[in-house]
Amino acid sequence: MKRILPFLLMPTAAFAHPGHHGHGNPFAEGWMHPLGGADHVLAMVAVGLWAATAADKRGLWALPLAFVAAMVAGGAMGAAGLHLPGVEPVILASGIVLGLAVALALRPSLGFALPVVAMFGLMHGHAHGVEGPAHGLVAYAAGFVLATGALHLAGIGLGRMGMARVLGGMTAAAGIALAVMP
Repeated sequence: MKRILPFLLMPTAAFAHPGHHGHGNPFAEGWMHPLGGADHVLAMVAVGLWAATAADKRGLWALPLAFVAAMVAGGAMGAAGLHLPGVEPVILASGIVLGLAVALALRPSLGFALPVVAMFGLMHGHAHGVEGPAHGLVAYAAGFVLATGALHLAGIGLGRMGMARVLGGMTAAAGIALAVMP
């Protein structure tokens, strides 16, 4: 994590969502979008961490699934040109809020946690959809869904190793740093 943290704190990765390195390959562009922004990585790993520590064991699959389903809906909205207010601030807040939930060992009911995670997924998906290619949207969506799933699985794995609270705190701290850096 010490080697990754400086990358995660790079402010340009948070807002710029710089060119996706797919070189015209929609799947590769979709795969790289969540991996190319620290704000996305932080939130998606935090979903996995929170899922791994959920009081209701259904949360292990329900939280990531809610995020991904809402992300796909948000991606479709963004690709269709539908505007959602506050996308970038909510994306930044997602890493902080989810990181704090994990760090503080908050274990709310799924009835509370699922809508929270889904709202964050919707906003992340909207950003993916707005910045997607004009062609190959299905392949692009498949790429960002699989990359998101991989990040959720990484969070679940780390959470299962007993590192959830520490990593949740680090996630929240990195999210705060992204939010306040110029």
